[in-house]
Parts: sequence; structure tokens; C-alpha cells
Amino acid sequence: MTDKRMSRWYFGGLASCGAACCTHPLDLIKVHLQTQQKGKMGMVSMAMQVVKNDGALALYNGLSASLCRQMSYSLTRFAIYETVRDMLSSSNQGPMPFYQKVLLGAFGGFTGGFIGTPADMVNVRMQNDVKLPPELRRNYKHAVDGLFRVFREEGVRKLFSGATMASSRGALVTVGQLACYDQAKQLVLSSGFMGDNILTHFLSSFIAGGCATFLCQPLDVMKTRLMNSKGEYSGVIHCLRVTAKEGPMAFYKGLVPAGIRLIPHTVLTFIFLEQLKNNFGIIVIS
Repeated sequence: MTDKRMSRWYFGGLASCGAACCTHPLDLIKVHLQTQQKGKMGMVSMAMQVVKNDGALALYNGLSASLCRQMSYSLTRFAIYETVRDMLSSSNQGPMPFYQKVLLGAFGGFTGGFIGTPADMVNVRMQNDVKLPPELRRNYKHAVDGLFRVFREEGVRKLFSGATMASSRGALVTVGQLACYDQAKQLVLSSGFMGDNILTHFLSSFIAGGCATFLCQPLDVMKTRLMNSKGEYSGVIHCLRVTAKEGPMAFYKGLVPAGIRLIPHTVLTFIFLEQLKNNFGIIVIS
């Protein structure tokens, strides 16, 4: 008989928060690059401009909203995916087929994306505030203040502005991260060359991060623009048309910083998750 540990439903949210604390400056730079209408400022020059204008701590603008988003969006998608996967795997006495992982990841990500939309919108606004002139800044004190102010000043519908994009992106990024991570880890372990260790977790999560970045970047650009808009877009289709007029590469604005942020975020999330599971997970005797 061997003892096996299973993840607890909230471990995904905790692991994502840990990763977000490490990668938040990259996320902030990515948002700045995606929302620039004119000019082609690069990642390094954008970071230098933020630090020069507002100081090094400005790179952590919106961290409270980012953590709030992880504890709504990521906690939901991980809880749905891992709970259902573990239930099905135990009843089937084996790993799920890849197509089931994809469908489950899409459902979990879509649900998590919708639930996390309000925190996500406040996160984008707080990150983008430093780019605006002082008289146009929203100056949210923290995530909860931002949520209450949007609700009070703009109504509950504005809290879910861009929910279609956020949910669709959530579905794609969860397929890229969770389903691809599980499949990559399964393939690596079945090869017999590597055991279930941190190197396997790193390799599998690196592959998953690359898949997630490629899948969700066009939706990520549109979601960011919709959430940060001040009425210039009438809806998703209008935003799509305006972005398309800038050329096909406009949908991949900020691809490199998105990859530089999402891949390390994915790697750190799964390394933290595996460590939480191995040390504090539910013991299952098999």
C-alpha cells in the first residue's frame, strides 16, 4: 500500500497568489503595452518610463486587485478542474483522456473568468492608472475600494464589462495551462526518463505556459482594451473591428511580455501547487 496525496480545492488559488506576487511587474508592463494606441514602445523602455515617472513601487500598482483576481478567478478554475478530475480519475482507475481534460479546463476557465471579471477589471485599471495624466487618474486605494467605486459610480453592469472576453480567455488559458500541464506531465512520466519531481513539474509547466500564451493572446488584448475603455468601444464586435484596422499583429501586441509573464507565472503556480499538494495535500491510501 502506498500513500498518495491529492490537492485541496483551494490550493490552486494560493499557488496562483504566490506566483502573482513574483510576476506582477511583468503583468503591469504587458497591460501598458496592450493599451498604447500610438507608438511602438518596447518592454524595457516601457518599464523604464514607469519607474522614471512614478518610482520603482509603481511596478506593483494594482497588486491587491491582482491577488483578489487570483482568489476569485484562479481559485474557481482550479477548484472545478482538480476536484472533477480527481473524482473521475479515481472512478476510472486511470488518467482522463486529453479531450476530457480540454472540455473540463474550458468549463472551469469560463466559470472562473466570469466570476473573476470585476477584480480583473479593477486590476487592469489600477495598473494603467500611472499612464494617465494626474487629472484623469482613478486613484483607487486598493482592490476593494476599486470594486465599490465602480459599483457606486458606474453601476453593477460595468463591473462585468468585458465578461465575455474574460470568460473566453479564461477557458483558453485554462485549457493551455491545466489540461496541457496534466497531459505534458503524464507524457513525461510515462517516458520513464524522469520521476515525479520538481524538474518534471518545471518542464511540464513551461510547455503549458507556452500553449496558454499562444492560445489566449488575441482575446487578452481585446479584454484589456474593453476593460480599460472610457466608452470608446460600443461592444465586443466594435472593439474587434477597431483592433483589426490596426492590422493582424495588433491582436498580438505585447506577445513577448505576455509570454515572459505567463510562462514564469505558470511555472511558479504549478511548482507552488505541487509543493502544497506534496506537503499539505489530502492523503489517499491506495
